[in-house]
Amino acid sequence: MVKIYTDGACSGNPGRGGWAAIIIDGEEIEKISGSSENTTNNRMELIAVISALKYVKKENIELFTDSKYTKDGIEKWIVNWKKNGWKTANKQDVKNMDLWQNLDKLNEKKNVQWNWVKGHSDNKYNNMADELARSKI
Repeated sequence: MVKIYTDGACSGNPGRGGWAAIIIDGEEIEKISGSSENTTNNRMELIAVISALKYVKKENIELFTDSKYTKDGIEKWIVNWKKNGWKTANKQDVKNMDLWQNLDKLNEKKNVQWNWVKGHSDNKYNNMADELARSKI
């Protein structure tokens, strides 16, 4: 099973942002990253996950994120968003709908085990993803 650690970062919110993913496949470790102007932290978190899932060709993935927004969104909230025509419980448009729809399609094609990891703690790979994402700002 491939393990992926993702993170997004922003200087200002909105502001310049960076994202990163650390991909561990057996003994092999790959790093992917990127940046965007005038973005938000949540968008960078989602883009990190989407980019990693697109990059990895294998289907069985254990994904680690320090973003409860991302984990709760894909595991809990998205069901009702889709039922409600991409509206929140308050009848507002879902923020970052374009990214959520993209992530939803990728999540349906792969067998992703979603895990939350505490950010800025002692997790080596989460810290590596954080440093790489911040370096892209």
